[in-house]
Amino acid sequence: MILNYIWIGLILLAVVMGCIQCFCFGNTDVFNAILDSTFANAKTGFEISLGLTGVLSLWMGIMKIGEQAGVVKQMSKVVSPFFTRIFPELPKGHPAFGSMLMNISATMLGIDNAATPLGLQAMREMQESNADKTKASNSMIMFLVLVTSGLTLVPVSIMTYRAQMGAANPADVFLPILLATYCAALAGLISVAIAQKINLWNKVVMGTLVGLTAVVAVIIWAAMHFPQEQVNRWSAVLASILLLGVIVWFIVAGMVHKINVYDAFIDGAKGGFQTAIGIIPYLIAILVAVGMFRASGGMDLLVRGLGAFFALLGLNTDFVPALPTALMRPLSGAGARGMMIDAMAQYGADSFVGRLVSIVQGSTDTTFYILAVYFGSVNIKNTRYAVVCGLIADFFGMAGAIALGYLFFH
Repeated sequence: MILNYIWIGLILLAVVMGCIQCFCFGNTDVFNAILDSTFANAKTGFEISLGLTGVLSLWMGIMKIGEQAGVVKQMSKVVSPFFTRIFPELPKGHPAFGSMLMNISATMLGIDNAATPLGLQAMREMQESNADKTKASNSMIMFLVLVTSGLTLVPVSIMTYRAQMGAANPADVFLPILLATYCAALAGLISVAIAQKINLWNKVVMGTLVGLTAVVAVIIWAAMHFPQEQVNRWSAVLASILLLGVIVWFIVAGMVHKINVYDAFIDGAKGGFQTAIGIIPYLIAILVAVGMFRASGGMDLLVRGLGAFFALLGLNTDFVPALPTALMRPLSGAGARGMMIDAMAQYGADSFVGRLVSIVQGSTDTTFYILAVYFGSVNIKNTRYAVVCGLIADFFGMAGAIALGYLFFH
């Protein structure tokens, strides 16, 4: 329901902004820009879905092998003590636990291509035990809010963009990004836990969170004591080992359990193809609305208004040029990435703004894109409070990014 209102609101605001620019400021090209954006973003949405087809088919085929070989069930048992406490409506050893674990692991390592199909697999498994097939379950909401927080241990892509834009030390934003995205993940977890009345003071939950904090601390230490090139190289090697290791592990397990590995893969791959086709309408809908709002000049007006508001409060406004990236991030990953690169080109990769937009880009994930794709893959119409909690995680991630930007680089 909330997505419905947001979608309608973005389109109507785009039209209103177009009318204001045309009739008040004489910008007669604005309606052409808005119309062009609808066709361009519809095409982009289809191309993204088409690009996902191969990856989804591959990883859902691999997951089907792991499922029939019993590997996913074994993984579910390993994480069951923690997951059964933050996903209390799912029974111990639920198959979705294994898919969720692999999705979160891939996201933390920055392997987005592998994370998405694993996440969609988890949604399908949770949907099977969902009493109301059109309404998001508590478990789905908790999982998606954790996904939208985008907890990433090694932001390789952002460091790569910074290197391409001429940053002297592309990895200098590593630590603030890690801290900002961790803030977003904790905020998301806490907000959903409050809504679902989940006890986070449980020993298992607290122990897991303390352990994750320790892992983050070790990574921070390593990043501060090793050259950036070495950190990038080993993170890429670790990601490759993880992916290849999972594939080999599942296939060998299938051979040991004497299942037809090839047929299992084909069966899973067919499901991946159907999933990719199913998300096309949802993806096009959100991308078109965002593109219209941006083309109408609404985003620029909003940023200028916020800048004037913060100046009126007497606050330092050096962060305002980074707001377009922050505001676009929950709406469009490609849009936010483009704004980040544009800001670095305009102000310099090593400027305060250049570093801040990098931190903002890495602090959280694309909330509306993820909700549209993941919920759309299982035909969920009522998303309940998923958007609200996802935006709470975004807010804390963005606020943390700005605060850390000032702390480290201002």
